[in-house]
Amino acid sequence: MAFDAFTAGVEPGGLRSKNEIRILICYLLDSVGVALSKSDMINIMQDNALANYFEVADAIAEMSEKGILCSESGQPDFYTLGSSGKIIAKQLDTALPPSVRQKAAGAAIRLLAEAKRESENRVEFIKFDRGYHVVCHISGGDMDLMNITLYVPDLYQANMVKENFHRSPETVYRMLLALVTGRNDIAAGLIPPEEKIH
Repeated sequence: MAFDAFTAGVEPGGLRSKNEIRILICYLLDSVGVALSKSDMINIMQDNALANYFEVADAIAEMSEKGILCSESGQPDFYTLGSSGKIIAKQLDTALPPSVRQKAAGAAIRLLAEAKRESENRVEFIKFDRGYHVVCHISGGDMDLMNITLYVPDLYQANMVKENFHRSPETVYRMLLALVTGRNDIAAGLIPPEEKIH
């Protein structure tokens, strides 16, 4: 394939052709099987230095106009594959280097897992005159297992708490449970929290 794409921000082994970028977008959407937002697709490519920001944005716009990508109803910036996009993903995915496919699919799966974790384990900010309460909800499905409220003096720290909590709410739950019950085996992960405390 001809190297016809901008390469600023692209690491060696990344994509340097417009066609490869379009194929990767199709492969990515096909591999996750759910709609992704334009910003998510761009971030996946950027965070892994797979393709240039402007090239990815242009490819998404062009593919959307041609019906290769279909926008979700009610969510105009979220896309799924049209029928021609599915054909491209199946027939041309081998045109991409395996390392590129693995990086992109892995990043998309992590992104979806993170979104699921964030939606299931909510964090809310309550503003006061002198700072914020950050309320972290640890979900047990249809109910909260635990709520934690922390005071922080500013929005920067509130966002830092939220980000760190969302990295691993299950670890926060396990550690707090171990502290309040005196069960160090739970903190070490030797006994699952569900087999806890009688």
